[in-house]
Amino acid sequence: MQSSWEEQRARLYSLLGPLPERQAPYEVVLESREERENCILERLELSLKENSGLFQEPVPMIFLYPKHLDGPVPAVLFCHSHGGRYELGKDELLLGNSYMFQEPYADALIREGWAVLAFDAWCFGQRRKDLHPEYREGNYPVTHTSVTESEVFKDMLWQGEILWGHMVYDGLRAFDYLKSRLETDSRRIASLGMSMGSTLSFWLAALEPGIKVCVDLCCQTDFDALAKENGFDRHGLFYYVPGLRRHFHTADIDCMIAPRPHLSTIGELDPLTPLEGVRRIAKQVNECYQHLKSEGRPADDYQVLYYPVAHQETPEMREDVLRFLRNKL
Repeated sequence: MQSSWEEQRARLYSLLGPLPERQAPYEVVLESREERENCILERLELSLKENSGLFQEPVPMIFLYPKHLDGPVPAVLFCHSHGGRYELGKDELLLGNSYMFQEPYADALIREGWAVLAFDAWCFGQRRKDLHPEYREGNYPVTHTSVTESEVFKDMLWQGEILWGHMVYDGLRAFDYLKSRLETDSRRIASLGMSMGSTLSFWLAALEPGIKVCVDLCCQTDFDALAKENGFDRHGLFYYVPGLRRHFHTADIDCMIAPRPHLSTIGELDPLTPLEGVRRIAKQVNECYQHLKSEGRPADDYQVLYYPVAHQETPEMREDVLRFLRNKL
């Protein structure tokens, strides 16, 4: 089973198009360091040391860790959502979002005594070039002319590259950096995100066995169920990977996370995740975890929790997420 999963990971990764080498050397520059009441906030920029193609650009990140540490602490790789909030990006960690519980995750995670790192996905935050005055004035350095999500998706596709592939790659390199920090217990790293960040969270956990715990909120979408409802436009362009549906279902990707702890939270009224498909995913993935237990292999909790809401994080959902992380991380 383990060798099969390794083969599946390689096959899944191959669908993401041409990408820089997985272990290509990188460097991280500290842009600023802010001492807050109960934590340290660093703003960083990760760049590959060697040019790897047209679609290569620095990855802005923020890293927070508790102010007083006795040693390395558990850490969370936070993947921000979409929601059309291109200006927000990684700062969702600090500011929250309209469809998330009112307390930003940064406050909640630091209160638990954990470190957390977030990064801007392509087209978001500091990477949304048209939001920079320098770009509008023609003084912003670029290697490609595409700016919006739609433009970047099409530009990459024309060049044989895939937007989601680059998003996943940046997430994997952010994990590499998080794992390297002295403040972080590299054996206790979780991925966490909502919506687009949810999808990124479980993809990263599937592809990177070093992620110990996976939590995804409101985006366990079964491809067949979505297609049955003609719901293609419910997800952004980033979501669509050429050839993916021929080879994988969401449950197949989730099974690559086993036997590690995995929590999915679902809004029963969420149009992004048709309920029939969610139940199909849960059944298949639960069977995968139960099979491991029957073989005597360690298989930790796989949980799918349902809430009577649409696409939003409720107070109950937040408490369930934090409880799961406390127990498993």
